[in-house]
Amino acid sequence: MYAILYCLINIIIMNKVLKIMLIEDDMIEVMKLNRAILSLELSHKIIEANNGEEALKLLKEKDNIPDIILLDLNMPKINGIEFLSILKKHDTLKYVPTIILTTSSNQRDLLACYEIGVAGYILKPLKYEEYVSKIEKLLAYWSINELKKI
Repeated sequence: MYAILYCLINIIIMNKVLKIMLIEDDMIEVMKLNRAILSLELSHKIIEANNGEEALKLLKEKDNIPDIILLDLNMPKINGIEFLSILKKHDTLKYVPTIILTTSSNQRDLLACYEIGVAGYILKPLKYEEYVSKIEKLLAYWSINELKKI
């Protein structure tokens, strides 16, 4: 009985389509996220940016403003922490929940991100199945949250 109820709740929750901006310079990681979303049978829209500089250009267009941002830390041009600092100073974009999705377990990075105002910090697991599980939980959580429309 509980299993059926759990499945029904997941179906309802996951039907909310999110607009997700992925800021990631590693194309394998971009493909991995897209593959995970496809395997979970989700219809979220992904806006891809290769680095913080490209993301800032995309965010100038109202159509590209996402519901959430998934942000890698180690990138060329503008790294994740620099991007986050710029984002959180913007009058409207500062409200977009930004989740760090990284391989960095460095405590200084973690602390810096939370001091700036990150909504979450997720370590990318090595095993694909664990990655999919984390992405599923992350998207389920943000699918049920009330998000500010900009």
